[in-house]
Amino acid sequence: MGENDGRKSNQPQRRVYLDAFKIHVTEVTRSDFAEFLAATGYQAQGWDASGLENNGDLPVVNTLWSDADAYCRWSGMRLPTEAEWEKAARGIDGRRYPWGNDWEVDKANTTEGGIGALAPVGSYPGGASPYSVLDMAGNAAEWVADYYDPAYYTYATDHNPPGPDRIMDRVLRGGSFAGPANFATTYFRDSSHSARPNHRVGFRCVKPIK
Repeated sequence: MGENDGRKSNQPQRRVYLDAFKIHVTEVTRSDFAEFLAATGYQAQGWDASGLENNGDLPVVNTLWSDADAYCRWSGMRLPTEAEWEKAARGIDGRRYPWGNDWEVDKANTTEGGIGALAPVGSYPGGASPYSVLDMAGNAAEWVADYYDPAYYTYATDHNPPGPDRIMDRVLRGGSFAGPANFATTYFRDSSHSARPNHRVGFRCVKPIK
């Protein structure tokens, strides 16, 4: 986990051990989120249902961290820890991108591809991770469970690291359609205070396997 170059917040690279878990193959879609809202009456500040019949397969974005957390809990799951997210994206061989170590523009929705907008989930099957998980590079950035501390890797436990205790920004992973390829690496860490909805941020959920 991590990398010994680039941002200090990505360092140091280290070996981490995780209990088994299941993870959504794709990001949660607008249709998925609409079902949650209809079933619960939950009020999501950034939700806009317009065009749902035509764009329900896009990742749901404009989500606060609390919205993502509420959806995952409703579905009997939870947000992934940062370590779980990276394991699902990276596998066990330390690769730079979900598909390998070399950048390939047709395997992720980032600024290099020139689309400039979200794509339906699963649109880049060639960018699958070693576990066949999709869209972990580009398209929508993703909330994870952890608070953000740029120095966390210097003191984190090596078994099921839960993230820091202090209340700071939340971690974002995976880059987005609005960011460059170096933001879409398997180890790149970003953060947000989640005070207002963000048009580039979505999420997926995990469930531990007992």
